[in-house]
Amino acid sequence: MVFKLVEAAQQRWRAVNAPHLVALVRTGARFEGGPFVERPDDRLQAEAA
Repeated sequence: MVFKLVEAAQQRWRAVNAPHLVALVRTGARFEGGPFVERPDDRLQAEAA
């Protein structure tokens, strides 16, 4: 069953067009709407909540 799911998903996969950003994503970098967010201000988020 897993094989069939992977086989079906493989038809929709596309190539990575920004391999230089893969390392950032693996380390937990945040991208909001496309642009890279270097250091989100946690204080503003806590105050808004």
